[in-house]
Amino acid sequence: MEQAPHCFADALRAAIQNSETTLERVAEQLRARGTPVSLATLSYWQTGRSRPERPRSLAALGHLEDLLGLTGGSLRGLLDAPRPRGRAAGRVRQPLAASAPWADTGEFRRLVADLDLSHDPHLTRLSAHDRVEIGPDRAKGLQHTRQILRAERDGVDRIVVTSWSEHRGGPAPTIIGTRNCTLGRVTRRGSQVAAELLFDHKLTRRETIIVEYESRSPAGQIAYGYQRVSRLPVREYLLEVAFHPHPLPRYCVRFDDLAGREQVRALTLDSAHTAHALALDLEPGRFGIRWAWGMS
Repeated sequence: MEQAPHCFADALRAAIQNSETTLERVAEQLRARGTPVSLATLSYWQTGRSRPERPRSLAALGHLEDLLGLTGGSLRGLLDAPRPRGRAAGRVRQPLAASAPWADTGEFRRLVADLDLSHDPHLTRLSAHDRVEIGPDRAKGLQHTRQILRAERDGVDRIVVTSWSEHRGGPAPTIIGTRNCTLGRVTRRGSQVAAELLFDHKLTRRETIIVEYESRSPAGQIAYGYQRVSRLPVREYLLEVAFHPHPLPRYCVRFDDLAGREQVRALTLDSAHTAHALALDLEPGRFGIRWAWGMS
């Protein structure tokens, strides 16, 4: 038997997954009832990134419970006391969402402490393409990445890449170089992994190289999204998430958090059951796709 949701985000996410509606439809119905809540805000609520606190948001909860077929007050009863605002809020450091790695920059520094990052400033990321495959078990099986890089000085011969488990505390993925690179030093800390990819030759200034590698996740970890956490700018970034046709997600959204404020946009799967999101001149930050599953 499944455990009852123990927090607002869990309860809202489960109710949406179990309903016969979509997040976009919920937003439309709330707006029609005079208590509008944006798609981005609903997405924040169900992932735990934020929660209803302002009077207008709390006023929408009753309609939200009704639309999702919940008992009146069942969602509101899971809300804790409002968080401090203004100067009080400024004294508390707000990290990235729990699903985002590197919420603690010190954690990242420890992960890569034994790797050679000195080549990073001398590589221009012209293009990056992540293709993520989701299997019939709703888990991420394979991630294939291709990067086109340009050396800005002679002698550049490596790049450092990172990956992490879909679930905090789970085993770290395995990284394998597949084109124009071999695996160098690898470090793991809990559910995160960092690896040096050594080029097949040292680059000369202005030379470009295509590097491809794969990341395989342990089986059985249900995936609800994928995000690239960029440390350096990328001229063109394409993310594809390919779903097995049985099952398909109830909905997908693309999101980015590049300037301290997340933006969300609904996505449609193509005829190959694939969602994609494209970013040009991608700045350091988070960019990705997340989705919700229906009932099994």
